[in-house]
Amino acid sequence: MAVGKHVGLIGRGSECAALDQVIAAVRTGESRVLVLHGEPGVGKSALLEHLASSATGMRVLRAVGVESEMELAFATLHQFCVPLLDRMKDLPAPQRDALETVFGMRAGAPPERFLVGLAVLSLLSDASEGSPVLCLVDDAQWMDRASAQVLGFVARRLLAESIALVFAARHRAQDLLDLPELEVTGLSQADAHTLLNSATHARLDHNIRDRILAEARGNPLALLELPRELTVTQLAGGFGLLHTDTLPNRIEKSFLTRIEELPAQSRLLLLVAAAEPVGDPTLVWRAAERLGVKPATALDSEVDELLSFDVRVIFRHPLVRSAVYRAANEEDRRAVHLSLAEVTDRQTDPDRRAWHLASAAAEPDEAVAAELERAADRAQARGGLAAAAAFLQRSVTLTVDPSRRVERAVEAADASVRAGDLAAAQELVEIVELDAESEFLRVRAQLVRGRIAYAAGSYNEAPGTLLEAARQLERFDMDLARETYLLAWGTAGDGERLLAISQAIRELPPPERGPRPIDLVLTGCALLATDGRGAAISTLRRAMTALADLPVQDLLKWGWAACGVSPAVWDEQVMCETYARAVEVARAAGILTELPIYLVCLGSANSLIGEFATAASIIAEAEAVASTTGIPMAPYATLILTAMQGKEAEAAELIAATIERPAADRRSAGVTTAHWAAAVLYNGLGRYEKALSAAQASSGIAQLIVSVWVLPELVEAAARVGDDEIARGALDRLAEAAEACDTNWAQGILARCQALLSEDAAEDLYCEAIERLGRTLLRPELARAHLLYGEWLRRQSRRVDARLHLRTAYDMFVAIGMSAFAERARRELLASGDKIRKRTVEGSSSEGLTPQERQIALLVREGFSNPEVGARLFLSPRTVEWHLRKIFAKLSITSRRQLRDALPHTE
Repeated sequence: MAVGKHVGLIGRGSECAALDQVIAAVRTGESRVLVLHGEPGVGKSALLEHLASSATGMRVLRAVGVESEMELAFATLHQFCVPLLDRMKDLPAPQRDALETVFGMRAGAPPERFLVGLAVLSLLSDASEGSPVLCLVDDAQWMDRASAQVLGFVARRLLAESIALVFAARHRAQDLLDLPELEVTGLSQADAHTLLNSATHARLDHNIRDRILAEARGNPLALLELPRELTVTQLAGGFGLLHTDTLPNRIEKSFLTRIEELPAQSRLLLLVAAAEPVGDPTLVWRAAERLGVKPATALDSEVDELLSFDVRVIFRHPLVRSAVYRAANEEDRRAVHLSLAEVTDRQTDPDRRAWHLASAAAEPDEAVAAELERAADRAQARGGLAAAAAFLQRSVTLTVDPSRRVERAVEAADASVRAGDLAAAQELVEIVELDAESEFLRVRAQLVRGRIAYAAGSYNEAPGTLLEAARQLERFDMDLARETYLLAWGTAGDGERLLAISQAIRELPPPERGPRPIDLVLTGCALLATDGRGAAISTLRRAMTALADLPVQDLLKWGWAACGVSPAVWDEQVMCETYARAVEVARAAGILTELPIYLVCLGSANSLIGEFATAASIIAEAEAVASTTGIPMAPYATLILTAMQGKEAEAAELIAATIERPAADRRSAGVTTAHWAAAVLYNGLGRYEKALSAAQASSGIAQLIVSVWVLPELVEAAARVGDDEIARGALDRLAEAAEACDTNWAQGILARCQALLSEDAAEDLYCEAIERLGRTLLRPELARAHLLYGEWLRRQSRRVDARLHLRTAYDMFVAIGMSAFAERARRELLASGDKIRKRTVEGSSSEGLTPQERQIALLVREGFSNPEVGARLFLSPRTVEWHLRKIFAKLSITSRRQLRDALPHTE
């Protein structure tokens, strides 16, 4: 590359070519994402400028991460979106509300950051309809965490839009780790030599030149800045060259050498600009003038080389900002932040004003601490948990009154846990435990400590800590105590810990104002563990009724508990309705961290009632959400679905992986579910010895719901292998659990299992099972009742009657999609003398679709529009349309209407 080209691009031919390909791809309607990373001064910003100058006819959006703004939630994102805010009115209401909330344009509950990400994705997609969009984010290592998460989300969802998103960062940030990257390294020796010659006018001694080249290690900024430190004589003879410090520090020192030679007012102007992160020229000059800085005095050619004033105030290089700020003494920094606080509008930008005040404080200041506390409230309302935690942590430092400091430390610790800053939360808890004069605050600290333990994966420590906190809270706040008991119960798993917590709950006095729905759940769960299902049913039924009308906010907070009640009382109708409501509430509110939990529950419920296509669609959505949020999702729903479908290879692999994973808790619901799924699978395949082994393993774990559901599998497997002792023991346990549940589900399953072991009433019991299960939504259980009755009739030599029930079972299994059980029924029909053609329950024309394509096709088949599909799967409508074109081609169809025929409902 010629020397006459921008010096920052000397030797960057290959990098420029790669960036030119990005521009070319976007012009043809493709999306591109790239993370440029490399050490300070290596040329990343120059490459971004190259991109911007090449983007003729494209809309260019810019944002810059600012070190001093890393604690302000969505600060970088706001820079990015300001030019697009006029398009917000066209967004779907939940997305529009989310963006307006995080940008402080409206009040509301904190939105999930992934809903914010979907809103930004929609905003960019809409903007790209008119012309390609180039998005540039410099100094990405200094983005605030909320912005980094949202932009990382957007980057992973770009596919068929004319959008390029390019980050420049010193190192790969956590939220950008799996994105395409281009490392920007030092220049070659020849290019470094060319650049050095372009920056020096004196003739260099070749030894000195080689020394500078070696120490710069090809860093362009070092090659441009290091010679500035040296006089002509030094350059010629080599005297005065530096020998120590890391390269970035040496580059900063080069800038500092230039800064130190500036007049005092110029240095102060640079410091104001370094401390003011927005880059607002008016704000910078107003603050500078308060400090006595005059433009005529402060501005000179040397300042122009370091700082430019235009629409925004921009440093020529990020290292100038950091060099200026870090080199200033504390007194000057505080004076500058105070001046900036005084000129920052308390109405339109109260949080940044509070942060400046905090940075200006030389000692504890109650007024500033209170302002930070209010800023934390506003941050939480926008969903900026990390920002709220940062504000509260700083407010603790600035609080004068010791008792108030401890109170704020508790709040800060709680916010820090929710933000994932467990180390800070731990330090704050220790402050409370050391300084609190109030026992109530000490107990609240213990509650936070329990939550820290659980969040950190200390599952053995968390239940005991939460139990002790709950006991202590009884003296101060009984409602909070009850909620803490429920948290403890939910973390306890099984065994002695669960029993101890449940016994403590049983000893609680009744609520003075009557039980809340959550109190009924708490009591019912405790009774379930201490006295069994029979004792708990009445309370759990009352809880189930109350939970049906649970306010949205309570459902979001306690939904995990609400979802456990209906299956505990064997009511499939309420179970499906409860799960569906929880999903819709979480989806509408954008609570994406909780949504996969409810989707897994709803998907499992749809498998149990034989709606396999719906279950598959829901499970795919859960996986999409989990992938988006990065939160691991246990394959419970997939285990159940594949086992019921009879997909042996797929189910067996999942079962083994769940049971054998190194971190598996042998008592966990996942292991219990895996064994249950194996029992269902092998009973369907007619491999009763394997079904018996799996069922015994599952029922032997004290998991309060699944271990009961597996008992019918244990009865059936044991009966088929002729082990009456095991079968009758399992039947006794099932009867004890089901007798108190006067639902058709419980009584139908019980009658079916009793019939298997009955010597004189089998027929009546089979008929009762079919009659009761026929009143439920549980088609698979009804089909299995027909199958068992048909098998019994054949063994009684009543072949005609047997064929009637076996044919019914076979037809139902085929319609539902239960291939293993269908084949079992077909074998019985053949044994009864019936001629039956084997029918395929799988064999879908969608086998060539990817999982994401199948999910999109299923949602479109159900009537969802492209924007609605995009909102569920976190894709832009244009990307959905792009996928649909591929789906139509693979299925050899041309319209959305044809999907109904192309995708069988048993898929």
